Amino acid sequence: MKDHDMEIIASEKARVGQAAERHSRGYNCAQSVACTYADLAGLDEELVFKAAEGFGLGMGCMEGTCGAITGACLLAGLINSTGNLEKPNSKASTSRLSAQIINGFLEMNGAERCRDLKGADTGKPLRSCPDCIRDAAMLAEKILFKDKLN
Repeated sequence: MKDHDMEIIASEKARVGQAAERHSRGYNCAQSVACTYADLAGLDEELVFKAAEGFGLGMGCMEGTCGAITGACLLAGLINSTGNLEKPNSKASTSRLSAQIINGFLEMNGAERCRDLKGADTGKPLRSCPDCIRDAAMLAEKILFKDKLN
């Protein structure tokens, strides 16, 4: 068992578990993560569900970046963006938050591409979708919502 598996078991917080549970109800990986924290971003879950719908199975079913990661990065924009349409001024800080999420996920799992995580080319999966969702949710909590959940 990986160290971060132990951390997940030890910290199976309500929201981390809710994210994985959403996936079992048919949400894609991005929706599972993003919708779990929609309220903390001040948004309606249905809107976030719609916004994340195209990010499943590695962005449009292309097996690219893991949907759970893209859901967490979507949250980064939702909570960090200033929304300044005339002079966009929060791109750099949102990108830094997204990079922290992606790098944390890479460190935990050794890959960020859905195809690699599922072992499509090797026949040896690195991580299941529910576990990727838990990992991304845990990172979102640590990086984006640490002040709201502690």
